[in-house]
Amino acid sequence: MSIATTMIIRLEIRKSVASFGDVASRITALGGDIVAIDVIRASKDVTTRDITVNVADAGNEEIVGALSSMPGIRVINVSDRTFLAHIGGKIEVTPKMPIKNREDLSQVYTPGVARVSMAIHEDPNKAYTLTMKRNTVAVVTDGTAVLGLGDIGPEAAMPVMEGKAMLFKQLAGIDAFPLCLNTKDPDEIVNIVKAISPGFGGINLEDISSPRCFDIERRLTEELDIPVFHDDQHGTSVVVLAGLLNALKVVDKAVETSRIVVVGIGAAGVSICNLLLAAGARHIYAVDREGILARGAEYANPEWKRLSEVTNPEGLKGGLADAVRGADIFIGVSQGGILTVDHLKSMNSDNIVFAMANPTPEIEPELAEPFARVLATGRSDYPNQINNVLCFPGIFRGALDCRARTVNLEMKLAAARAIASVVHLDELNEQYIIPSIFNEKVVEQVRLAVIQAAIATDIARRIPKDITGEAK
Repeated sequence: MSIATTMIIRLEIRKSVASFGDVASRITALGGDIVAIDVIRASKDVTTRDITVNVADAGNEEIVGALSSMPGIRVINVSDRTFLAHIGGKIEVTPKMPIKNREDLSQVYTPGVARVSMAIHEDPNKAYTLTMKRNTVAVVTDGTAVLGLGDIGPEAAMPVMEGKAMLFKQLAGIDAFPLCLNTKDPDEIVNIVKAISPGFGGINLEDISSPRCFDIERRLTEELDIPVFHDDQHGTSVVVLAGLLNALKVVDKAVETSRIVVVGIGAAGVSICNLLLAAGARHIYAVDREGILARGAEYANPEWKRLSEVTNPEGLKGGLADAVRGADIFIGVSQGGILTVDHLKSMNSDNIVFAMANPTPEIEPELAEPFARVLATGRSDYPNQINNVLCFPGIFRGALDCRARTVNLEMKLAAARAIASVVHLDELNEQYIIPSIFNEKVVEQVRLAVIQAAIATDIARRIPKDITGEAK
């Protein structure tokens, strides 16, 4: 299934040769849906119109090409609303106070700023109160695993990182800056992030390819005293666990006894397996191109080797079909079209299917619905969207507010349970196991749970006022 987009086509129609009806028929025949028509200019011989069309991404060029080839039609301009939204970038830096006169200038810059700088020099912890550090996150990528696009480079990754920064600000009030690095070397990435870390309260790693991402995050977590969080790994796993906790309530099963198949053992797949194990799962089967990971097999990827020792307790061998037979839960973070109706028929009754490959799920929802009790995808146009946006704003809001040294396992588990708790028991059903990303309760619930877990595990350096009644 393709993602829909909106385009505005400005056309000049020569009345003696063509009509608007000809244009409309051609657009409709190519799958376009005309949603608005505006007459810009009209004369006896020529009409200029703006036509707003909803169309699948793949159909943009086809429609424009077809219209351009029609006699009496001239395509003047094509505007895609998505591209228009990105012109000049999507974020900016604005001051928190105006500089109207010399006195203002002397306070925020020289000479007054020198006193503030010296105060921080004498006590570096004052950077949290006297600079933007306390509320600022670096969104770091090398552009090697962008969305479903792969290795497209740091420049092409920039629009995605800008979007992430927008979400941080709108949903959690956090200032975030995209840092797109022109290197793929793990040592260089680690050194760069360490070097810029004094200006940030947290590091969000994003779209860095596996298995490099594991080592980069591990090293930065060990060497920095601020939270480092690879969202492709942990954001995905937290939201998957949140959805699964509620889905299991719907089908009246327990995570400890359910047979769980995880397909696609990259950054997200590894983290999903790890978090499920921490949540009590005991029957996990990790499946990738080489089949079901099994103890004793040799794998070049060290994460696969480690997972093979703690999953697949029966030593099951084979591929996807062998793994899903008799399974209760399918979790896919792989590629579209790999799961079939026959696979679903071989699963246990009251099964749960999370087909999260984007933009095309592992199985089309329309095919899966008759054979899955609970179905979730990564898409916004179906119920039960598993989306990282439910996780990272609240996790970082909580971590920053309590000045956590890291984001540990207990904080991730707490975040998952908090997300799940937003859906009340009387609301819970097959079509509603996970809250919307626009549900205002999500960030605050996750924030509180993360802070409480950080305090309980002794990694919080500050206890916020709303937790104890007095800020420390």
